[in-house]
Amino acid sequence: MIEASTAFDPADARCWVARGRPEYHAEQLALAWADFPDLPNEAPAQDRMARIRERVAALRPLNDAIRKEGERERKRRNFAFVERRIAEGKADARDHFILQASVRHGYDWDDAVYYADGSIAAISGWEPRRCFHTSSGASADPLDSAYAQGFRDGDGCFDDPFDAARRAYAAAAAATQREPRTASVQPMSRPLPSSWPFPTDAPRPTRWSRRLLIIGATAAADAGLALPAMFQSRSGHQDMTMILAVPGQGFCLWDSVGNAETECAQNPLPVLLADVDPDDILVVADGDDLDWIDHHAALLPLCRTMERTRNSVIQQRGQFRAWIDRGLDTGEIMAGGHICWTKVAQGLSGRLGEFIARYGGPVRPRGHQIVVELTDGTSATGFMTPQGDLLKPEAIISNKAHLRKHMAAMLRRFASAIPRY
Repeated sequence: MIEASTAFDPADARCWVARGRPEYHAEQLALAWADFPDLPNEAPAQDRMARIRERVAALRPLNDAIRKEGERERKRRNFAFVERRIAEGKADARDHFILQASVRHGYDWDDAVYYADGSIAAISGWEPRRCFHTSSGASADPLDSAYAQGFRDGDGCFDDPFDAARRAYAAAAAATQREPRTASVQPMSRPLPSSWPFPTDAPRPTRWSRRLLIIGATAAADAGLALPAMFQSRSGHQDMTMILAVPGQGFCLWDSVGNAETECAQNPLPVLLADVDPDDILVVADGDDLDWIDHHAALLPLCRTMERTRNSVIQQRGQFRAWIDRGLDTGEIMAGGHICWTKVAQGLSGRLGEFIARYGGPVRPRGHQIVVELTDGTSATGFMTPQGDLLKPEAIISNKAHLRKHMAAMLRRFASAIPRY
């Protein structure tokens, strides 16, 4: 056994053993370097290049043997992988054809792969992949010959012009017989609540009496969402229908304070929705609660806007706030549509239609100014509500944290207004 050496001496076999070469490779490498060592730097360049070419020629048989050995190892590992897949029950038809080519015809890996391609093409009803010039499908290329053999073993025929049609018909009939008979699934007439989009400010505002909120038991008990507290800032929300979904039990009415009418927990969902004709539905649920609501999706009414909150608690709070802001009280009129917000050096601004609301800066003695302008920069004067109330293009608020909320409300009032002549 040759001991490893840490010093780099290419004429020493131990040097090559230390660098991972097997002993029989190391001995031949060391012999070639010993027979044809590098010439000193003082030797003429052409002599040094000639010596390198001599050493390369001496090592060529070894390099060819290493390449062939690597190729044999590749094919062996590929066949071992296929055999392991078959033993584990994970193999497909291609794996079985590859092993069949090796056992029945003695093909190596590359030929076996082409044999499997030909067999699969034949049993699937496909046209042959390659063009064969002889009537028997033979070819001088071993890979083409393996493909042709697999094609013939799969009941393919190169000489029959109707062969592909015959095999395609047989493959379709076999696939029909293999398909398990499953019970017919009734298609859903509406999308599941889990697939509904999250709330935005784009949909049209809706009166509270035409809105429906379905909340899961987990979300209702989540103090992080704080849904009851968010309701208190909006008047008219008491006219909305709110239903609590309890997985495994049923549905019951829920109020903005967070109390559920437990005695109605067993009421069927159609009973709770009997007098409800919503235009806007929001689902606040996740996990088992959402699965429970999905299970009863066929009982939910179809309407113009159907949404659900999703993602993190902070995102759900923002989505729920956007949904609340779309609620209309009795006699209230607001325009719909998405507000485009921008932050410039002067402060926050938003645009809806032909109106732009911007932050006018602080005012004395205290407060912050909001200004509504037209897109040409002129003040939005001369607009009134459908009831005839004149709208003021300026407003003063005391808390800058509520700037975005008040700007959105002013934009929607102006976008729904009419000119005063």
